Amino acid sequence: MAGSSFDNLPLEWIRAFEAAARMGSFTAAAVETGLTQSAISQRIGHLERRLGTRLFVRQARSIALTVEGDAWLPHVRTALESLRESSEALFGVARDRLTISASTSVIDLWITPRLDRLTQAIGGQITFRTMVLSTDAPHDDDTVRIRYGTGDWPQTYKQPLFSEVMAPVAAPALLHKDEAWQDLPRIAVSGPRPGWTEWCALTGTPTVPIPVLRFDTFASALAAARAGRGVLLASLPLCAADLSSGTLARIGDATLPHHATYWLIASKERLSRTQWGALSGALTLR
Repeated sequence: MAGSSFDNLPLEWIRAFEAAARMGSFTAAAVETGLTQSAISQRIGHLERRLGTRLFVRQARSIALTVEGDAWLPHVRTALESLRESSEALFGVARDRLTISASTSVIDLWITPRLDRLTQAIGGQITFRTMVLSTDAPHDDDTVRIRYGTGDWPQTYKQPLFSEVMAPVAAPALLHKDEAWQDLPRIAVSGPRPGWTEWCALTGTPTVPIPVLRFDTFASALAAARAGRGVLLASLPLCAADLSSGTLARIGDATLPHHATYWLIASKERLSRTQWGALSGALTLR
């Protein structure tokens, strides 16, 4: 029967083709799918014989899609995505519990003001676990993590919470003193963000006085700034509520952008696309 060779193509063959094409390597596709390199190669070989055409040009240390393989790939991706989305919609069990791991600063300053929106989006129990964001230790039992960096993690779902921008802030009462703000005490925060050294280099501000207060969390440093203990080089998105209420005031108009920020990350095994959309929407809207 004409066309019968295309009937009932084994799904595992097609998945092997899509993974190898996306990763650009049989070996990388094997790692992703939990198979051996020879199993990936064998499945793609079976698929090519069934289709009657070569899908890859095999070279000594690399592979490349043929014209036929490149033309077929977007159709395969569309079909697999449709299959996954329909499976989630029809058979996926909605999570009634969610665990979010983040720093104390993010939980207090970013998530808490959005709790109403978050609880409506999740519709179940939410557990917060504080974590040190600089660690790379795995948290296999965490559904969602919020980490500081540039987004170069392997998880399927990744979304920056905001664009990081730094600027000096202080309690208004401290700024009313009859002295230049550059001479006021400074507050520093340990961690991956730019600090006073970078700010001084950018703006030409004197590097003295050296900060007399240093904290290992941004939330603690912000509390000290609210108490009038000094000038803090702050993350403007994280202290937006204090600036809006007048508890803190910006000093000048200069800002220091930073290429890294907080990212919301999760794997597709833990959340469906719909759940991820609701979660990221609740936490990334201003």
